[in-house]
Amino acid sequence: MKMKSVVAAFALALAAPANAQTPGVTDTEIKIGSAQDLSGLFAAFSVPAVTAVQMHFDKINAAGGIHGRKLTYIVEDHGYQVPKAVQAANKLVNRDQVFAMLNNLGTPHNIAMFQLMGPQGIPNVAPITAARQMVEPFESWKFIPTATYYAAIKEGASYLIDEQGTQKFCTMLLPTDFGKEIEEAIHEIAKARGQELGAELAHKPDETDFTGAFGKIKASGCDTVAVGLGISQMINAIATARKLGMTDVKFLLSGAGFHTVVAQGLAAQGVNDGVYAVSGWQDLASRMDVPEVAAWVGEFKAASGDKFPGSGAVLGYSGAVMVTEALEAAGRDLTREGFIKAMETLDYEDVIAGNTIAMSADDHASAEEIFVSVVDNGGWKLIETIK
Repeated sequence: MKMKSVVAAFALALAAPANAQTPGVTDTEIKIGSAQDLSGLFAAFSVPAVTAVQMHFDKINAAGGIHGRKLTYIVEDHGYQVPKAVQAANKLVNRDQVFAMLNNLGTPHNIAMFQLMGPQGIPNVAPITAARQMVEPFESWKFIPTATYYAAIKEGASYLIDEQGTQKFCTMLLPTDFGKEIEEAIHEIAKARGQELGAELAHKPDETDFTGAFGKIKASGCDTVAVGLGISQMINAIATARKLGMTDVKFLLSGAGFHTVVAQGLAAQGVNDGVYAVSGWQDLASRMDVPEVAAWVGEFKAASGDKFPGSGAVLGYSGAVMVTEALEAAGRDLTREGFIKAMETLDYEDVIAGNTIAMSADDHASAEEIFVSVVDNGGWKLIETIK
């Protein structure tokens, strides 16, 4: 009897699926982790992103999951603090043993978390940051859904020079990897165009008084300011400039500023023009005539308590679809290696984000379109598409 039990157990082990040792994967579940800013500078991105992901996962689970497995979404709040992001990643990676990470928010936060993800090859999918470090240097486990901040800011700055007559840039940035990304892009364009740079100002995350900063900007003679601050800071800073009578100064924001909350906040402060943003996705409010967009907005509002989805929700949805499409393509015998190969085959139109998802074995930055938009009476109006 004992020999039969041993033989039976051995046979059962041989019959076990290849994913038996894959972290975050059981016969009935796939665990996906996320380190978000639910209480800090960019909560306006994270909170709706989490809602959008959970909404999509709930729909998938209600239909039976993916290859019979339900998706479990585990979210930790880091409050836009790097030490807390590392703590969150440590929990998700080592205690929860998630299969992959989705929508981790923040440039320095992702970079810090890579120290935990990299050694295990944990896929980092669609982080809510478009910094170049999210795909450079190339690693098999890094994937982003849009063009980088660097590429977008370069194109946006060129557009303002060629089409809006910009002669001199100043910068107002957080002194982080996020801020450096914007700074380097502005430096390169200014050098290439033979333009002199004006005041380059660094601001603390909790800074609220920008009067002195605009005194320096005015003294520099800048006609355009590239901004890389927190959501409320961007609104406050631009409104301050207008209150100081700097009505002709233009502002250039990265995708981190391309948000419904920013457009609405500026309108509430009487700012309805002169603010430009460059992003790898399109605004939802201006595309409500697209049936799929209108239907999804309705679903989101029902799931979130009647809140209109902004950019955070778009990025959450885009990342969630990316993950589920790859999981479906990877098949039942799920491993991280198989998932990564499946990610590299993705090729589809993301109607909600308004861009094209296309990856390959040597290109993990999926969408290449760059959209230039301008604030227009509480919303964003698309004025240029660059491919």
